[in-house]
Amino acid sequence: MAIKIRLTRGGSKKRPFYRVVAADSRMPRDGRFIEKLGTYNPLLPKEDPNRVNLNIDKINDWLKKGAQVSDRISRMLENLSVLDPKKRNNPNKGKKHKATLEREASKSEKEQKAKDEISDQTKQEETQKNSDISEENNEKNSQVIPEDSVNNDNDDSKTQKGKSPASEKEPEPSENKTDIAQTATDKTKPTDQNEVEEKTEVSKEETIDKSSDVEPKEETIDKSSDVEPKEKK
Repeated sequence: MAIKIRLTRGGSKKRPFYRVVAADSRMPRDGRFIEKLGTYNPLLPKEDPNRVNLNIDKINDWLKKGAQVSDRISRMLENLSVLDPKKRNNPNKGKKHKATLEREASKSEKEQKAKDEISDQTKQEETQKNSDISEENNEKNSQVIPEDSVNNDNDDSKTQKGKSPASEKEPEPSENKTDIAQTATDKTKPTDQNEVEEKTEVSKEETIDKSSDVEPKEETIDKSSDVEPKEKK
């Protein structure tokens, strides 16, 4: 006969209460047991000392006799440092069932659809606001004359005002300057002509003087020519 230390359920619906017993492994969970070894109340918080009550001396006696321990009782004893901790590896225990996976997938799809709808609505609202703002700006621009055109008009009017009487009067100094320059040149020209005429007269007089000096020589030559034939006779 194999003896096993395990839990038997008591209490009412949705309010469990467990007893730690030493029983025959062939007996049902809530069936006949040999000895009661403690209690376990999962409804109490973990910090409560009455959550787990075990008679460690009797448990050690049954372990010496070769009794085996269930997984839950072994964890309790490991926490109480009665047994050495064991390395456990049960990857399948952490896996989720197909139904839970399907439920999570459907929830995620619904959340994504809701987020997409909200983002689409926000984008549409933003586009509408931008279009309204652009229309308002266009209307304002059409109603209000731009400052650049006003400034250009003012500049044109100023230039026209400046050109009308004042601009006509402004070129006069330049004309006067040209007239003065012409008169100066005209005045200088006669003086130049007079100088040229004086120079020409001086040159003529010099030539006349030279000619006057040369003519008597010719006469002497003629006289000598007249005298020579007489000597020959």
